Amino acid sequence: MTAYRNGEISHWMAASRTADGPTADLPQRRRRAAGLPEEEQDLVIVGGGLTGLWAAYLAAVDSPGAKITVLEAEEVGYGASGRNGGWLSPLIPGNRAVYAKAARRRGEDGAAAIAAFQREMNGAVDDTLRILDEEGIQADQHRGGHLRVATTPAAMKRLELTHAADLAAGYRAEDIELLDAEAVRKRIAIRPALGGMLTRTTARVDPAKLVHGLAAVAEAKGVRILEGTRATRIAPGAVTTERGTVRARTILTCLEAYSGTVESDARGLGSRDLIPVNSSMVVTHQLPASVWERIGWQNRECLGDAAHTFVYAQRTADDRIAIGGRGTPYAFNSGTPGQGGVDARTVRTLRERLHLFFPDVRFTVEHAWRGAIGVTRDWCAGITFDPATGIGVARGFAGHGVTATQLAARTLLDRAAGRDTALTRLPWNDHDSGRWEPEPLRWIGVHAMYRLFGFADRWEESRHSQDTSLIARFGSRLAGLSE
Repeated sequence: MTAYRNGEISHWMAASRTADGPTADLPQRRRRAAGLPEEEQDLVIVGGGLTGLWAAYLAAVDSPGAKITVLEAEEVGYGASGRNGGWLSPLIPGNRAVYAKAARRRGEDGAAAIAAFQREMNGAVDDTLRILDEEGIQADQHRGGHLRVATTPAAMKRLELTHAADLAAGYRAEDIELLDAEAVRKRIAIRPALGGMLTRTTARVDPAKLVHGLAAVAEAKGVRILEGTRATRIAPGAVTTERGTVRARTILTCLEAYSGTVESDARGLGSRDLIPVNSSMVVTHQLPASVWERIGWQNRECLGDAAHTFVYAQRTADDRIAIGGRGTPYAFNSGTPGQGGVDARTVRTLRERLHLFFPDVRFTVEHAWRGAIGVTRDWCAGITFDPATGIGVARGFAGHGVTATQLAARTLLDRAAGRDTALTRLPWNDHDSGRWEPEPLRWIGVHAMYRLFGFADRWEESRHSQDTSLIARFGSRLAGLSE
């Protein structure tokens, strides 16, 4: 078997360094490690991922000349923002039923709250693509939609239920469509496909190109980005780093899966408020035109399946297939993935999924990596801002952050400015997700959940089941994922 690159943050980040030339290795990339600002900042953002960079860019657009600093422990895009599957998707980052229930507890119409959330997510996709176009950011963006494929009758039933639920939750009928097996294979020739669902709103991006492009345009508007500047404590009016202290009127904490690495009094950032859940990816070698003629995939849809342990994939701009899934989901005591090395079993599992979809194609894995997504106890994202301390937090995107980060940044800025807007009334504002169990209970619980889902998938596939396994239903309720 041909050796593959393993870790090194991600294929996306490694490719961006190659494109920048031989002087772009990691130590030299930290060219943003200038001195800390001595004067008080209008806004300090902790975390140089998509949430933090969107907040910095949008704040600079809204308030030209404002003193804005982004503090990043490693380099921009080091976390999930530079390692993800590149789906600019309208999926709400959380469980709609949980958000609706929370809205009803506040005396609001739960269905209306979810419909408003969905409209804003749809709009965030449009707004992101608009900004990329206006700012000249080339992130390989392409709106081909999101195709979820069913390979068992039970999975097809789940897609039919999802289609109905999406319509009820605010999706426009013209944006989502159920497809039969023939219609799926006309788009992508997936051998075992029984049908699917197409969401037209979704676009594909290269995550590293998006991060680096956003960082560049933010800097062009006067934002100071300090890489290699690890925050150790966040307090009202000040962020302490390993290089010194930065003072600020407003502080936004945008650390996602790395939230537990910084000491803070801000609500929702404790060691049991959020855990890092791993997701792994592989990318193939470039496939020749003759293979693409057999596979199809001409519209370059984002591709997923309706399994319980689902995968997500894209056809890259340079004609590879990048595919991801959970693999080993969680490290004891909320360990983070470092440079992102992946175990051989997970790589084999992802390769086998490709062979299930396209059995006549020989694939060679060129690069494997993993990242960590931030997950709250109820799998719902939350936005908070405390006017008394001037500290805001965005957290818990649970794998749906490429779009949600932009919406979260806009929401945080509205909250920080004291504006009453449609965004500040969305149900993820001040959402209380509860707390994870202490170790070792949470390690046992997370791993048990994924084992149940894996067993359910094997059961449904081996028996070509007509209905979702009772084991999977139990696992969903155990995890709080049922709607």
